[in-house]
Amino acid sequence: MKNILITGGAGFIGSNLALKLLKKGYQVRVLDSLSPQIHGINPEKSSPLYNSIKNKVKFILGDVTDKTVLEKAIQNQDAIIHLAAETGTGQSMYEIKKYCDVNIAGTALLLDILANQSHAIQKLIVASSRAIYGEGKYRCSEHGIVYPEARKDIDMQQGDFECKCPLCKKPIAFLPTDEESKIHPTSVYGITKQNQEQMVLTVCQSLKIPAVAFRYQNVYGPGQSLTNPYTGILSIFSTQIRNNNDINIFEDGKESRDFVYIDDIVDATILGLEKEEANYEVFNVGADRPIDVLSVAESLRKNYKSDVAINITGNYRIGDIRHNYADLLKIKSKLGFIPEYNFHQGISLFCNWVAQQEVMEDKYQISINEMKNRGLYK
Repeated sequence: MKNILITGGAGFIGSNLALKLLKKGYQVRVLDSLSPQIHGINPEKSSPLYNSIKNKVKFILGDVTDKTVLEKAIQNQDAIIHLAAETGTGQSMYEIKKYCDVNIAGTALLLDILANQSHAIQKLIVASSRAIYGEGKYRCSEHGIVYPEARKDIDMQQGDFECKCPLCKKPIAFLPTDEESKIHPTSVYGITKQNQEQMVLTVCQSLKIPAVAFRYQNVYGPGQSLTNPYTGILSIFSTQIRNNNDINIFEDGKESRDFVYIDDIVDATILGLEKEEANYEVFNVGADRPIDVLSVAESLRKNYKSDVAINITGNYRIGDIRHNYADLLKIKSKLGFIPEYNFHQGISLFCNWVAQQEVMEDKYQISINEMKNRGLYK
């Protein structure tokens, strides 16, 4: 395989992946709509992601929901890395049609073309997400392994943010979530990623096109959009700090995520492209360790040498999860993937990059107001 199409290839993951593939000798074609939410109104001037690949890849401006554009993009390609998607848990809860149109219908159109037209595609990789697990895997002292349902509004109103055993309602301990864990997303975004993954694996099996799904955890690193207030907590907090605005943390600050550095995501994805052992499999990709949100905010403030206040608000968003971090046993054993960057290393590299960028307008309150108006932020 020599010719690789990356849908969404001007985005954060896609642009970094494209550059690494070019270094390895691949020919890279990128299809991207250059969404203003990520790239700004004038990508030529405002998008370091787009400019990092401009004139280096064969670029096609277009949307994955446009059949003519998608047919053109697929021509003469050997493999597809399908990253094009709307991202953001909170936003997905009120821009439902937009998320379904792009994530589900766009993927369906891609697969429909592969099923009904001639092509040379030998492998398809799809970006899935940890969001498909919902709250992930827990242990109850009485019932063993359990998978809690979405937290109840009435509990969170009273400051009780932890998950409970679905059987006895007692406190439970969170565990690393493996690929065999229950799939039960708590957001529209998670539902769309589940649909993407299932469609790709099911259809490609019937078409005998090797397919791989990567369930990425929370990706961060240099190049991440500093203007998008809907996704990327490290970028959101960084923009707030650089504007000398206080950081307001949801819940009690103890909610945690698995933050995985961009270079590790790229390396894992390329292993999936190059290794036959990955065919028809799903893999978690994470950093193997949960980090709570309060620690994230404190680390950023320290790296930027800032004295902005960190406020634990007790507010929360409908659709958010409490904890989730990846069990990496499968990807380590089958593909030999080991994350190279721990959180301390990654956040230092990220902050050094941010410090060299122009200070962007802090638009986070806009996203909060949108959720408030719809009863999704309390």
